[in-house]
Amino acid sequence: MLIETHTQSILELPVLPIELPSNRRPEWLKVKAPGGETYAQLKTMMRSKALHTVCEEARCPNIAECWNAGTATFMILGDTCTRSCGFCAVKTGRPMEVDMHEPLHVAEAIQQMNLKHAVITSVNRDERPDGGADIWAETILRSRELNPGVSIEVLIPDFKGKMENLQKVIDARPDILNHNTETVPRLYRKVRPQGKYPWTLALLKECKSQGLRTKTGIMLGLGETKEEIITVMDDLREVEVDILTLGQYLQPTKNHLPVDRFVHPSEFDELREIGMSKGFKIVESGPLVRSSYHAERHI
Repeated sequence: MLIETHTQSILELPVLPIELPSNRRPEWLKVKAPGGETYAQLKTMMRSKALHTVCEEARCPNIAECWNAGTATFMILGDTCTRSCGFCAVKTGRPMEVDMHEPLHVAEAIQQMNLKHAVITSVNRDERPDGGADIWAETILRSRELNPGVSIEVLIPDFKGKMENLQKVIDARPDILNHNTETVPRLYRKVRPQGKYPWTLALLKECKSQGLRTKTGIMLGLGETKEEIITVMDDLREVEVDILTLGQYLQPTKNHLPVDRFVHPSEFDELREIGMSKGFKIVESGPLVRSSYHAERHI
């Protein structure tokens, strides 16, 4: 009955776009430009080890807050993605050869930053038979070897649904396995043209069946309806996802998908309540929430 009550309340709210000039964002989406001593030190260290971060490549609005708190999300397998998702600022093209020293460099950076919780993600490497899974597994193992007390969260690609590649990551036993759903099934062809919604659900289901703590995220403001968001929540709970993040989509450049609407913070609050009532252990829901925002709390 609690689920039905919450669902009814949010479905009755009118879905109205907020009319703003194309170059203006509402007040709740304004953040300070990145800066600060710790931010500068981290940027210098990343460049010295030829490391990439999704914080920079995806133009995350929380980069100043997270970097000045001493946390960052490492991005392995280079900075060029083989896919052309309509929402993502990471560049697309033919990637360079894989750096076989990258796992060690990530492990050393975690040690140098004295992290207790490390978050690692990657571009898609669909041109490789393993999809990059071998480097993924090696990065997790080397990071643990050099930092025995660290907890590791990974945000992985779908490996084109190839379970033998996913198994390599599972066998490395990250503490949290994250794979983003990104949007509702109806919008996949536009938002994730090389991805498939069933691949995402199958991946999350397999990881949970092998005892991993699972996590996923959805962007709002791409044209989805509230009914569709709630249906996706049900699908995710069907495969027993533990942690859900909900955040506002922001158009990184004029060549990317436009923002359909800016979702008000009160609607994010209602969606958090619905998610919690459906059984997610944690729901991070807000305009500036991203996959690794407050990740250290989720362990």
